[in-house]
Amino acid sequence: MAELEKTFRPSEVEAKQYERWERSGSFASNVESNAEPYTIMMPPPNVTGSLHMGHALTFTIQDVLVRWHRMTARDALWQPGTDHAGIATQMVVERQLAEQGVTRHDLGREKFLEKVWEWKAQSGDTITHQLRRLGASADWPRERFTMDEGLSAAVRKVFVRLHKEGLIYRDKRLVNWDPKLHTGKLWHFRYPIEGEDGAHIVVATTRPETMLGDSGVAVHPEDARYSHLVGKQVLLPLVGRRIPIVADDYADPEAGSGAVKMTPAHDFNDFEVGKRHGLEMINVFDRDACINDNAPEAYRGLDRYAARAKVVADLEALGLIETIEDHLHNVPHGDRSGVAIEPWLTDQWFCDAKTLAQPCIDAVEQGRTVFVPKQWENVYFEWMRNIQPWCVSRQLWWGHQIPAWYAPDGRIFVEETEAEALAAAKAHYGETVALTRDPDVLDTWFSSALWPFSTLGWPEETPELERYYPGDVLVTGFDIIFFWVARMMMMGLHFMGEVPFRHVYIHALVRDRHGQKMSKSKGNIIDPLELIETYGCDALRFTLSSLAVPGRDVKLSPERVEGYRNFATKLWNAARFAQLQGAALPADFDPQQVEQPVNRWIVSRLVGTRAKLGEAIVSYRLNEASNLLYQFVWHEVCDWYLEFAKPIIGGSDAAAVAETRATLGWTMNQLLRLLHPFMPYVTEELWEHFGDGDALISASLPEPDRRLQAQEAEAEIDWLIRLIGEVRAVRSEMNVPAAAKVELLVKDANATTQARLTRYADLLQRLARASGVELALGDLPKGAVQIVLDEAVIALPLAEVIDLQAERARLAKEIDKVSGELGKIARKLGNPQFLEKAPAEVVEEQKQRQEDYAQARDKLQGALKRLEAI
Repeated sequence: MAELEKTFRPSEVEAKQYERWERSGSFASNVESNAEPYTIMMPPPNVTGSLHMGHALTFTIQDVLVRWHRMTARDALWQPGTDHAGIATQMVVERQLAEQGVTRHDLGREKFLEKVWEWKAQSGDTITHQLRRLGASADWPRERFTMDEGLSAAVRKVFVRLHKEGLIYRDKRLVNWDPKLHTGKLWHFRYPIEGEDGAHIVVATTRPETMLGDSGVAVHPEDARYSHLVGKQVLLPLVGRRIPIVADDYADPEAGSGAVKMTPAHDFNDFEVGKRHGLEMINVFDRDACINDNAPEAYRGLDRYAARAKVVADLEALGLIETIEDHLHNVPHGDRSGVAIEPWLTDQWFCDAKTLAQPCIDAVEQGRTVFVPKQWENVYFEWMRNIQPWCVSRQLWWGHQIPAWYAPDGRIFVEETEAEALAAAKAHYGETVALTRDPDVLDTWFSSALWPFSTLGWPEETPELERYYPGDVLVTGFDIIFFWVARMMMMGLHFMGEVPFRHVYIHALVRDRHGQKMSKSKGNIIDPLELIETYGCDALRFTLSSLAVPGRDVKLSPERVEGYRNFATKLWNAARFAQLQGAALPADFDPQQVEQPVNRWIVSRLVGTRAKLGEAIVSYRLNEASNLLYQFVWHEVCDWYLEFAKPIIGGSDAAAVAETRATLGWTMNQLLRLLHPFMPYVTEELWEHFGDGDALISASLPEPDRRLQAQEAEAEIDWLIRLIGEVRAVRSEMNVPAAAKVELLVKDANATTQARLTRYADLLQRLARASGVELALGDLPKGAVQIVLDEAVIALPLAEVIDLQAERARLAKEIDKVSGELGKIARKLGNPQFLEKAPAEVVEEQKQRQEDYAQARDKLQGALKRLEAI
C-alpha cells in the first residue's frame, strides 16, 4: 500500500469518493432485503433553491443518521426529491419573460407552462447537485419531483377522494383584488397568546407581508381590554417567534382592534415604539423589496406582493384571519397599476382540516409519533386543536391544476381525468356537454403533504410502500410544523391508516457567531459551499453536528469550521503515523487476546465510546455523539495512545511490538467506522489503508462488545494519564523550560501505586520529562512543588531548575495585569449606557472576555499558591 500523503487535501478526495459511492450503488435501498428497514423522507427543497446553511444543517443531520443506520446493517432508504414551489418558480420564469418584454398572458397557459418546464430542465437540479457536494447519500435513482407523473396522479386521487368524502368543498371568500398590486385592505389577524390555550389577540394591518418581521404588539396603557395581557408573550404565526405585548400611547383604542403589530424595521411609528421598549429591529426585505433570509424559508425570495398573498393564504389556512375590512386610502387607485382597487367575492376550495386533525392529535398523544425536543408537541397541539379550514386553491398557473370541471349551468364535476368528468356529466345530463376546467392550482403544501407515501408508489400497493412506510424520522425546522408536518400527519393517517413517521426531530436555526439571524441586509450570511471550498466538507459537517444541541440555535463562525478542519488533519496525521509505525490489522486479530495494558486500555475505551455513541445518535443528540468522537480521537488516541505505543513499537519485545502494531491497526479500523457518518470523505480515503473491505460506506459498525471492556486496565492507564497531566500542568504554570528534566519524588504510595511507578518509569521519564522516579522515605526537600494524586504525594524539586523568587514575582505581576483587565471589563459591563447602546454581539464579546480573564486569573493564583506553599 502506498504511503499516505503528508497533507490531507479535501478537494482532491471529495469528488473522487462521491463519484465512487454513487457509481457503485452504495446509497441504494433494497426492497427485497431481509434487513430491518430504516426510512427518512428528505424534505424536498424548492426546485428554485440553492444550498444555504439551513439546508446544510438539516441534510447533514439526515445523512449522519442514514449512514449510521446503514452501517448497523439496516436497509436504509433516504428518499430524495424536490418541490415544484408554485409561487417562487412562477415568479422566476415570469421575471425572465419580463426581461424579453413578454408576460405569461401573452403566451397563454399552455405555452407558459412549457417555458416553466424548460426552466426546470435547465436549472431545477441545482440544489440536488449541491447536496451531493455536502456528501448527501440519498437514493438518487429514486428521486421524485412533486409534479412528476406519479405524484400528480396521487394528488388528483387524493383531491377527488376527499371531495367525494365531503372533506374538500367550495366556499365563498372575500379577497382583495388588484390585477397588479393586490393592495387596499385592512386584515385582522389572530396572534395566539403563549401559555393560554386558545387565547389570542387580534391585530390589524394593511401590509400582511411585514408581519414576518414583527417583534411586538402594542396596546394602549389605559385600554382595559388588554391590561391583563401587558408583559405576556404571543407566538408570531408563520414564524414561531415569541414577541412581547407592550403598553404604549401610540396604540389607539378606537382604531381597529386597539392592538397594533409592531414592525420597527418597516414603519416610522413602529420604529419609535420599538426604541422605547427595546424591541428587536427585524428587516425582512432586501434592496429589491423581496423577502430576505430573516423570514421563514417558505417566503424567502418572494416579491413583497407575492409574499403578501402567501402570508394571507397561509394565515387563512391556519384559521388566523379574524376579519378583512375595506380600508380607505388617500389614493383610491393603485399608483402604479392605475387600476381601481375593488373587493372581490370569489370561490375557493377548502379542506376540512379540523376533521383530519383529530386523529393526528390522538397519534401524538398516544406516542405513535414523538417530537424531539418534546416541547414542540405543545406548538403542534396548539395549532391542531384550533385549526380552521385549509384554503387549498391558489390563483397561479404553475402547479397541480385542480381536477374540477364546470358545466355551463355551473354544476361541478370533480374527477381524476377530463374523460371521467365528461362521462359523469353525460350520465347526469343524458347528453354530452362542454366542460371548463377550474383554472386554479393547488397549494404547494397539498402535494408535499402526500410525500411520505406518494414517493413510494401510492396509490399502487407497491413493495416499497409496504416496506418503507411509515418512516423512522422526519428531520425539519420548526417553522413548517404547521404547513408540512401537520399536513403530512393528516394525509398519512387518512389514506394510509398510520402515521407517516415515528419521530419528528425539530432542528434549530443556524445563526452567526453572535447569535444573529443570517441575512443579506446584515451582511452576515455564511455560504456553506464557500466553507466546503476553504475547509472541506468533513469539517463543515462535523461542525454542524457538534453544534446541533436539541432546542438550541446553532452559532456558527468560520473559525469553528477551521477548528474541525484541524481535527480532520489530526486524524490524517495519526493515520500516517500509524502507517509509518507498521500498524496493520491481521485477519486473525482478536482484541480479547491483547495483553499490554495500554492496548487493553484503548480497546476498552473504544468499546465504551461505541456504546455511548449509539445511545446519543438514536436519541438525536448529535452534539454529544460528535463530542464523544472528538474526545476519543484527539485526546485518547492521538494525545495518549500513540505516545504510549511509540516506545513499545520501538522496543525489543517482539511479541509486544506485534501486538501493539495489530492493536493500533485495529483501533484505526474501528474509529474510521465510527467517524464515517460524520466525516465520510477523510475516513473513506483512510479506509484504503486501514480497512478490511471494499468501501467504508458499506462496512458495518463495530459492536459494543462488553467483553472487551477492561476496568483494571482503564483504571491503571487513567492513573498514568492523570499523573503525567498534573506534572505537565505544574511545569507549564511554573515556566519550567521544556528541556529541563525534573525528578519525581513519591511519598505515601501504596503497593499498587509503587508497582505502577515501576512499570511505567520509562513512560514517565519520556512523557513527563522526568529525570527519574524515586520513593521518598523521609521529608520532602524544600523548594519542591507537591501534587496529591489519590493516596500519594508527588513532589517536583523545582528550586534546582527555576528561580522560585523570580517566578513568584512573575506570577504576581501577571495576576495584577489580568485583574486590571477584569476591572476594565467590569466597569464597562456595569455601565447602563454601554449596555443600552452597544450592539448585542459587542456586549456578548465583553462577557466572554470577562470569563476568559477570570479563568486565567484563577489559574495564575493557583500556581502562585503552590509556590507560596514551598
